[in-house]
Amino acid sequence: MSDQLIQFAYLAAAVLLILGLRQLGSPKTAPRGNRIASIGMLVAVVATLLKQEVVDFRVILAGIVVGSGLGAVLALRIQMTAMPQMVALLNGFGGAASALVASAELFSYMRAGEEPTGIVPAAIVLGVLIGGVTLTGSVVAFAKLQELMRGAPITYPLQRASNALIGAGIVAVGVYLAAQPLEIDAFWALAAGSLALGVLLVIPIGGADMPVVISLLNSYSGLAACATGFVLGNSGLVIGGSLVGASGLILTKIMCDAMNRSLTNVLFSAFGSVQQVAAGAGPQGTAKGYTPEDAAVIFSNSRSCIVVPGYGMAVAQAQHAVRELSDTLQEKGISVKFAIHPVAGRMPGHMNVLLAEADVPYENLVAMDDINSEFPETDVALVIGANDVVNPDARTDKGSPIYGMPILDVDRARHVFVIKRSMNPGFAGVQNPLFFNDNTMMIFGDAKGTVLSLVEAVRELA
Repeated sequence: MSDQLIQFAYLAAAVLLILGLRQLGSPKTAPRGNRIASIGMLVAVVATLLKQEVVDFRVILAGIVVGSGLGAVLALRIQMTAMPQMVALLNGFGGAASALVASAELFSYMRAGEEPTGIVPAAIVLGVLIGGVTLTGSVVAFAKLQELMRGAPITYPLQRASNALIGAGIVAVGVYLAAQPLEIDAFWALAAGSLALGVLLVIPIGGADMPVVISLLNSYSGLAACATGFVLGNSGLVIGGSLVGASGLILTKIMCDAMNRSLTNVLFSAFGSVQQVAAGAGPQGTAKGYTPEDAAVIFSNSRSCIVVPGYGMAVAQAQHAVRELSDTLQEKGISVKFAIHPVAGRMPGHMNVLLAEADVPYENLVAMDDINSEFPETDVALVIGANDVVNPDARTDKGSPIYGMPILDVDRARHVFVIKRSMNPGFAGVQNPLFFNDNTMMIFGDAKGTVLSLVEAVRELA
């Protein structure tokens, strides 16, 4: 296949990837966007395989078989509640692949005794550096989400100063390696430092900030792929990596805005470490406990309901029960909408994915900015496993660690029901005064079982 045709194929693949990303902007068009982007990636892969440099397809075929098999097993066996962990690992695998390819290219130059020229040495350094940080950072994020290590920030004295010193040392080694690309000791120092830096950067980040971290690591994996594209002289990889890197950074910015925090605050503030002590400060009032049967009476006499899903819904795998409740209420003529906070859950779009799996209509999923004005006119707000994203202190208490974070205004609904296992605080480690409001009624229990009981109680009142 001629080089001109290969470059044209890369261009076509880039167009398809851009169109696919555009479709991902809405839950309704996201499946189509995934298919379009997949076709684009297929075109890029086929074009690369038709290059003359590919001399042994047996190894490539073995990789396709093993990779496809593992991917199929993961897709079939991983529960939706564990999707954030899976995304974190996939980000890490992407970074590892880029680092390994860049390293292999450098070793190829070393065996030939030739120094890479132009932008290639710097691209190799960036591929190894960003890929290594992405790999170990993603593994730590996975371990926190999987509760293999504590989700609270892990801090120690002079942490920021030592991280800054290590980072400066890695940059210095990278600059030296770019100038002297055949220095094997400098390469190993860069690789080891990058892996260590990924761990050190993520361990002080608390579980509440994991959606932002996952989005940022996704961006890193794209940037590492882009750098590796320059190493290989592969324009398709450069374009694809640039798109992933840019889109990940944009999403990271959007999520930081949703929490009214800067990226530096997320990365370096160890959010959640100090507030854990404040969590036991005692209740701010008396929470009123109700049964699903009590709640059913109010639901049956309402005209509108807004459901606010949170991570507790994901843990209980209650999304199908919630869909059943929505259908039951709509059959009684009650309007039902779902309020989606940008950082609800453990990864970007987590609630959208869960509700889409349960076949909740896309048009019923409403973003925070669009639905907040409706809460004062809503008869019932039902909060399922959400906490910090509905905490009124974010609006009023300047001493709260979440002050200034945009929230869903559920406290302004006429009646608020909160399904929760206990009165334990959320990831921010602070108590939620919403639970003690006069218009709030707590229903304690597992989200799935409680929602199913509520569905049965509503039907019995028909």
